[in-house]
Amino acid sequence: MEATVVRTGTEGKTWGGGNEPLKASYGKMMMWFFIVSDALTFSGFLAAYGFSRFKFIDSWPIADEVFNHFPFLHGVDAPMYYVALMTFILIFSSVTMVLAVDAGHQLKKGKVTFYMFLTIIGGLIFLGSQAWEWKNFISGTYGAVYTEGGNILQFIDTEGERVSLEEIAVPSESVRVEHQARNGVWFESEKSLPSYALEEVIAGFAANPNLLIKTEMLSEDGEKIILSREASLAKLTADAEGVIEGANLTRNEYGPPLFADFFFFITGFHGFHVLSGVIINIIIFFNVILGTYERRKNYEMVEKVGLYWHFVDLVWVFVFTFFYLV
Repeated sequence: MEATVVRTGTEGKTWGGGNEPLKASYGKMMMWFFIVSDALTFSGFLAAYGFSRFKFIDSWPIADEVFNHFPFLHGVDAPMYYVALMTFILIFSSVTMVLAVDAGHQLKKGKVTFYMFLTIIGGLIFLGSQAWEWKNFISGTYGAVYTEGGNILQFIDTEGERVSLEEIAVPSESVRVEHQARNGVWFESEKSLPSYALEEVIAGFAANPNLLIKTEMLSEDGEKIILSREASLAKLTADAEGVIEGANLTRNEYGPPLFADFFFFITGFHGFHVLSGVIINIIIFFNVILGTYERRKNYEMVEKVGLYWHFVDLVWVFVFTFFYLV
């Protein structure tokens, strides 16, 4: 028994859309498929971040207190300024990519070259800024003390300003030995010792009556809870277990360990996308200079890489909102 095929269209074909469904070439369709699948991946990551933040809503770090650095302005409290500048640079690079695509439609090689060059520069500046942001996040600014339960204790003065461990600790003459496999539990080791021992921090805190402890817990007003002088000293001497400077995958001076884990993973994953986009843009940029697309009379490759670049920019808007604004 033969199968029956119902044919439609004036030419008798089962598919009446030709070889470009939705008037998009095969290459652009595949780019759209990739963008949709990658968008679902980022959505899963950000949803996981949101659930984790909701679970630790009473102790989640306040972004203004974490991302308050600005290049060449050491000691200046500039909450979110540099992150906002990074975001502006990346969005501006998306504008230059739009101009490059438009110039490609008009077959203007010089303008395509110029605007793609600006796009690449914008991407490189963003990557450098993100690396600088990671450096500050990892090294930390003030340092803190963690308790046996993993809670973070930060130090402030009577005016509510953060105080660094360097200003608190009283150096001692005792020699600290780095924990290694040969002098401790074989499967545990440290990359390096913190700048100050816990005993030095406690001694300095006890000697300075103007110091208080700010916990990672939030009050009903959304502010970190500050302990009294007596409660601070009791909490430090009874519960403190070690000193932490900056952030790693185990603990961080800002709050719950998950905060640093998500920051490294999601911003790193996005940074990898930006790096990939910059590399692809450079390849297309040199092809434009060599006249490859001029000879083809078609700059569709510029348009396809432009779709990817716009997606990367749009994802950063959501990452910026989740990590820095909300």
